[in-house]
This record gives sequence, C-alpha cells and structure tokens, in this order.
Amino acid sequence: MAIRLIIFFVIIALIEVYAFQAVRTFTKIRWVLLSYIAISLIVILFVAYQFTQFDRSVGQTKMTMITMGLVLLVSIPKIIITFILLLEDIFRVFSGTINHFSKPEISTGFLPDRRKFISQIALGIAAIPFASLIYGMTLGKYNYKVISQQIFFPDLPDAFDGFKITQISDVHSGSFDNPEKINYAIDLVNEQNSDMILFTGDIVNTHAKEMLPWITTFNRIKEHKYGKFSVLGNHDYGEYVEWKSEKDKEENFHAIKDLYGKIGFDLMLNENKYITKGEDKFALVGVENWGTHFKRAGDLNKASAGLNPKDFKVLMSHDPSHWDAEVNTHPQNFDLMLSGHTHGLQFGIEIPGFFKWSPAQYVYEQWAGLYEKAGKFIYVNRGFGYHAYPGRVGIMPEITVIELKKGKSLV
Repeated sequence: MAIRLIIFFVIIALIEVYAFQAVRTFTKIRWVLLSYIAISLIVILFVAYQFTQFDRSVGQTKMTMITMGLVLLVSIPKIIITFILLLEDIFRVFSGTINHFSKPEISTGFLPDRRKFISQIALGIAAIPFASLIYGMTLGKYNYKVISQQIFFPDLPDAFDGFKITQISDVHSGSFDNPEKINYAIDLVNEQNSDMILFTGDIVNTHAKEMLPWITTFNRIKEHKYGKFSVLGNHDYGEYVEWKSEKDKEENFHAIKDLYGKIGFDLMLNENKYITKGEDKFALVGVENWGTHFKRAGDLNKASAGLNPKDFKVLMSHDPSHWDAEVNTHPQNFDLMLSGHTHGLQFGIEIPGFFKWSPAQYVYEQWAGLYEKAGKFIYVNRGFGYHAYPGRVGIMPEITVIELKKGKSLV
C-alpha cells in the first residue's frame, strides 16, 4: 500500500512539473506563473480535503460530483500536456546524445532547449478536453436528444406493425439540479405520443429520498394507451453505501420500488405480461438487474414462465451484458431487449451514421444504440440522467422512440 501511494504521488508530481513547464515555456510573466501555481495548489488541497470527507454511509452527493468533475477538468488536460512534453523530452535526449558524440565542438549543452511551439501545441490540444468538460458540466448534461429507431421483425404480429415504444433509462434523480431542464425533458417524452413507455431502471443513485423532489415532475409523463412499465437497475438496490443495519437497507429498497408506482409505472419484478391489440399480442418481460459486473437478481426463467417460445417478446433488462451472457441464447427466444446502464460513460464521440466511440466500448460490447445478432436485437439507451461525473461530453442524455415494424431486418 505504501509503495502504491509513493508511486501515485510521484506520478502526480511528474504531471504537475510537466504542466508547469508548458506554461513557463509559453509565458515568462511572473504573475501568470504565480497564479497558475496558486490555483493548482488550491485545487489539489480542495480535492484532497473532499476525499477525506467522503462518507460511505451517504454515498454520492452534489459535492462529490463537483469534486469528480474538478478532478477530470484539471487532470485530463495536464495528462495530455505531460504526454506531449514527455515525447519531446525523449526526442531532446536522443538529439542531445547524437550532437554530443558527433559534434562535440559545437555542442552548447547536452539537452536542446524546450521548444515554445511544442508547448503551444500541448496547451492547445489540452484546451479541447478542458472546454469540453466545462460544456459537459454546464450544458451537455441536459442536452436531451430524441433518438428514433425503426426495427424490423419478420415475426412481429400484424397488429403491432408501427407500434411505438418510448424508452427512458438511468434517471439518477439524486444528481439533478435544474427543475426547468427536467421539465423540458418530460415535455419531450410526452411529445412522442408513443403507444407505450418503458423505464429500464436506476431511478436514484442510492437513496429513495433522492426522488422525492421530482415525483410531481415525473408524474407529468402522460398515460400511454398500452401502459407504463419499468424494471430495477443496479443502483436501485442500495449496494454502494454502508448501511447502519440490514433493516435500513431493506426499507430503502422497498421505498425505491414504491417510487416507480408513485410516478405511474408498473414495476416488473421477474414477470411478464401480454400486451394485446385486436386479435394479436406480444409478451412484455421484465427482469430485475442482472449483470456480469454488478448485482444478479434477475431470473429470466421465472420472468418468462408460461410463455411460448414462438411468442414475440420484448424484454426489459437494465444491464446490456445480460444479452450475450444469457438472453441471446435463451430458449424462450427474446426478439428485442431494451437496456441502459452504461450511460455511454457520459463521454465519447458520436457522428450519427458514421462514427461512434467511447471508453465504454472496452467494457461493454453493446454500450449505446442498436445491435443485432441472428435476427435478435438489443437497444442500449444512453441514459436520461448522469452519475459520478456531473456532465456529458459527446454522449448526450437520450429519450428513445422505437418503432416496431413488420418485415425483414435491414440491420
């Protein structure tokens, strides 16, 4: 442990030294340099203090999110600067070695001076994530996008051709700080005029009380002709804090389950329900959270009990890792699974129809949008809210509208 701490502080010191080198190479103005040192010191002390104040019985708070945002805002640009200047130093050592041995008579020193334009490039590149993170924490986290997706199924019952489902996921109500923006998002949900709305889990970060100020707001989601249904997400189980007693944890869990009903959603706990339209029907299946990395409370066999493998099925399962691990090979043949959970890591690059990247893809094979295997589909919602980092960069909060279509898959 002591060795790890030493290594950690050495790395931090190295990053700070390189970042200061870039600033000093760029400008020699004394008050600018002193201001930079003072601000860096204040930030380090503030972050260190906040980490000592973290209470595992409380979990994430507005202050912990601000601290995380500040850590990313400061560290990522400095890491970029360090990487660029470290490459320059490798070149300087290489160049200095050659000059020392091949041209000793004209050598003025072993290392060439650091070049100003390299520092300018480093600072310029570092400014991109710096500005992006600020945008993410101010505007990006509420930059809601309605994403419409048609999905074709040969076995879709005829009556459901054109049936529209609105999906929301990962509300994380304990993170919200702007009622106006949340009301705007609810208006967007209502404007879709879908036949059904599905909520695929994580109504809070940890505690049921986080949702209490927002119940009236979410009750504005209008009734949908074919219902409002939900499942639990991993954060709904209160697993990420230390509880005074198991009773407190259990009471919080029951209160969280009740929240879904208080905003008009039928919570499905490893169960199914037939949705009928005329003479046709499909099975809506809802499982509790099941993930390869997180809590496994879902029971797919129990949830699909009594169904026919030939029934058309829509499955709500919060964690997309469930799809490859169990759902996609299950004998009940689930046509479409709707998930959330990943948030697209709230950071990435998306050019619709051309390019999509996020660090989330190195953890989850299905992390945002639509995926297909052997005629079966999963859609992963990018999330309604935010968690840990109080913002979104490139991966915006999402309201999904899925239209079920009869026909051959075009994916």
